[in-house]
Amino acid sequence: MQFNIPTTDQKRVVIIGAGFGGLTLARKLAKRAEFQVVLIDKNNYHQFQPLFYQVAMAGLEPSSIVFPLRKMFQRNKNVFVRVTGVESVDTQSQTVLTEIGLLSYDFLVISIGAGTNWYGNERIQANAIPMKSVSEALFLRNAIFEDYERAVTAETPERRQRYLDIVIVGGGPTGVEIAGALAEMKRNIIPKDYHDLDGSQIDIHLVHGNEKILNTMSPESSAASERFLRDLGVKLHLDKVVKDYDGETVTIDDGSTMKADKVIWAAGITGNKIAGLPEDAITRGNRILVNEFNQVKGLTNVFAVGDIAFQTEEKYPNSHPQVAQVAIQQATLLSANLPVMMNQKIALKPFHYKDLGSMATIGRHRAVVDLSFWKFQGAFAWFTWLFVHLFALIGAKNKLFVFLNWLWNYFSYDQSLRLVIKPWKR
Repeated sequence: MQFNIPTTDQKRVVIIGAGFGGLTLARKLAKRAEFQVVLIDKNNYHQFQPLFYQVAMAGLEPSSIVFPLRKMFQRNKNVFVRVTGVESVDTQSQTVLTEIGLLSYDFLVISIGAGTNWYGNERIQANAIPMKSVSEALFLRNAIFEDYERAVTAETPERRQRYLDIVIVGGGPTGVEIAGALAEMKRNIIPKDYHDLDGSQIDIHLVHGNEKILNTMSPESSAASERFLRDLGVKLHLDKVVKDYDGETVTIDDGSTMKADKVIWAAGITGNKIAGLPEDAITRGNRILVNEFNQVKGLTNVFAVGDIAFQTEEKYPNSHPQVAQVAIQQATLLSANLPVMMNQKIALKPFHYKDLGSMATIGRHRAVVDLSFWKFQGAFAWFTWLFVHLFALIGAKNKLFVFLNWLWNYFSYDQSLRLVIKPWKR
């Protein structure tokens, strides 16, 4: 026994990270009798990252967008889930050092994803709110509604304004979706719940370091999303960079400042770090260099998939976009290649990313969708976004609960989950 996992004749595949890539691979390999799969994650659940912002905006409960890992593999006796942090890997001895012990592997798959990129600014990191986990989304939800409560009894107009105003940094999908949701909350929720506040005083600022928001999408989608946000009353600060935030004052690179108690940081991501890999396998953004088979540079039985993997091909000379579909497609191909590796007479299949499109929502009947053959915006794009994300959720119960919440919100113009749930402290 090792790591409290039985020793067998099966090849042991250790997967670090239960994000889109790691979970997809584990589910595929769970059906293969020749593998023993060990899935390691610091949480005992998979989290559906595209809907974090709806948890933060009180549109969904966290339980609606997470799924317990052990429940997923109840019928797969060859899959072992371990909830722990990984400290390092040793590619010579083929072991993984974790907080609960040492684990050997035959194949190692690193799917640790990416975290918030603070660009080296420690003061911003200490004061701004990130959005890379369910826990952070709940923290933001608490901060928003706690500040609304404080604003009701604020002693001065200046203090009230600081409680009400919100600054979002980053005009990618996360920042745009948060801004749209906050603007709709200002329009539909604040007048009902806080009739003793003047909702028109709430200023929602979106600061983006490019002249176009959603600048990785088509010009049509970028222009439409900007128009949607302006129609909702969001104040856009384009081609601007936040240089500092001390908890009270946001400083922009042009010298201007804004007062706000809440800054939501959605300005970029950087790969999560893991010790023990060859130094020349780590490239910009802490990503891991892999070949066309997702093998880590210089290693044959260690792989990386998803946001952490830096993989190039002719169409993507600067690596693939860090989106869920890349992780899912890489993991799917790897699940087919791993059995092949035990039969050296068969060639491995190289990875080629198939772009299925991109989309973002900016509020009710406002969304943008880019497909390879069609680009569209508005209400139909919004319903398309709802449909795609609903069916991408794991678990029938989660799909049902999310659908019912969306249905209720659609007809009532209301969210019923505006709760401030604070962590208990001894």
